[in-house]
Amino acid sequence: MRMHKKGHLEQRLESCGDILTCADLEDKNMKRAAEVKEYLDLEKIFQNNNPVYLEIGCGKGKFIAETAAAHPEINFVACEKISNVIIDACERVKARNIKNVYFLNCAAEVLPKYLKPASIEKIYLNFSNPLPKEGYKKQRLTHPRFLEIYRGLLAVGGEIVQKTDDKSFYLFSLESYKEAGYKVTYTCEDLNNNPVEGDVETEHERLFKQQGKQIFRIVAEVV
Repeated sequence: MRMHKKGHLEQRLESCGDILTCADLEDKNMKRAAEVKEYLDLEKIFQNNNPVYLEIGCGKGKFIAETAAAHPEINFVACEKISNVIIDACERVKARNIKNVYFLNCAAEVLPKYLKPASIEKIYLNFSNPLPKEGYKKQRLTHPRFLEIYRGLLAVGGEIVQKTDDKSFYLFSLESYKEAGYKVTYTCEDLNNNPVEGDVETEHERLFKQQGKQIFRIVAEVV
């Protein structure tokens, strides 16, 4: 189903310009576009040098807002490629006056354009689209080509924390981490009955739990 464009979207995005960068790519080849660097000065943005965590695919922002509010000692960058969605996340953070979140409206492939190498301590992948058709597997956010992008962004010892309700995607991701040379340090195939302290529930996660779906979790470390 096609999403209707939100009213006054451009003006609303502009009003969030203090916490949001929207990618305006002249080159639509994302790999080439990522090579033209426009690094964000995160120390200037956050006015500190606290560790930085990144969520890729932040949706409407429940997870990032609640996690950031609980951890003021950490800075968070939240990425979402759909403008119609990220505006909800931006407005949620502004309404709550949360100061340690910054947003990037771009695809995951373009993140190296804006984020310096080894600048991220942790990446969250929360309920990414599993894209189950075989022909789309290279677009899955845990495909080895993406894991190599993340490797460039993560500091030594940095980690990826992934949650999904899709078992096939969970198994695919485990193989991808192995293929890309990551060390899987934690797996859980029933997060409902094995909750992780401090782990914030996303919008999708709440819905899936209500539907009785199995929730999987992986932690993988750069080595």
